[in-house]
Amino acid sequence: MNLSTSAKFYSLAILTIAISAAAIERPSAAPPADRVLLAPHRAIYDLKLSKAQGSRAIEGIRGRILYDFSGSSCEGFELKFRQVSEIDSGEGKPALSDLRSTTWEDGDAKEFRFNSENLFNERSADVVNGHAERSAQSVTVNLSKPSKKNFTVPAAAVFPTEHMRRIIAAAREGKSVLEFPVYDGSETGDKLYNTLTVIGHPIPPGEKTPSDAGAKTLANLTRWPVTISYFDKLDSKSEQGGEQTPVYSIGFELYENGISRALMLAYPDFTISGEMTSLEMKSAKPCP
Repeated sequence: MNLSTSAKFYSLAILTIAISAAAIERPSAAPPADRVLLAPHRAIYDLKLSKAQGSRAIEGIRGRILYDFSGSSCEGFELKFRQVSEIDSGEGKPALSDLRSTTWEDGDAKEFRFNSENLFNERSADVVNGHAERSAQSVTVNLSKPSKKNFTVPAAAVFPTEHMRRIIAAAREGKSVLEFPVYDGSETGDKLYNTLTVIGHPIPPGEKTPSDAGAKTLANLTRWPVTISYFDKLDSKSEQGGEQTPVYSIGFELYENGISRALMLAYPDFTISGEMTSLEMKSAKPCP
């Protein structure tokens, strides 16, 4: 994977940050996990290279994520996201990636709007704008950028916030494995991923106490270690025997209010860790 490709995968993957005996849930539809309340908050994560491998291993990565989440199930959920990363390939001047994104998802998981721009070395590399609507039969996606395009994905596909709510609901029920197709508007807006989510044993309040920025604020909440692996959605002709390799995977500890800590982003050539360095809780408007 060359530097520009690595940076692209790295920037787009974090959009989706944002899991006893195995129990697998394969939904035919995607109703909301309405008993899960997500906390509006503003978090900052500092990123650094954790491991690199391969013949053209990256020598260093440093960066920061701003994750600004607001809303509720009655007014919808908005995420304002920015990630700035400096990537050193050992080939001279480091490359700079700057991803800016805003998404909105309604509380019933029936509508999803997304708008993102990815700048590479201060030049716009990808701009995506569109919205998706769910019906009983399918999810219809309408893109205006990078080009006008309409298409459908299966009704079983979930949007990012709904995916997180379902993971928390499953964790509370003691489930350890979930499988969902996820549509998040990433890359050029026409990508659908299959995902496999593995949920570890719960970590009760007071155990394995973290030392990052959210430690005191979140001290009374249960959290779970979670790993989500993202796979290319194969067509029927491509789906044959053999194990499929994930495009990337994301590990983190997930609190029951939807806040994440201890990020770990794994790609074929490198792994990145993310530490929460700032957490600001925001007030939420109560539902009528």
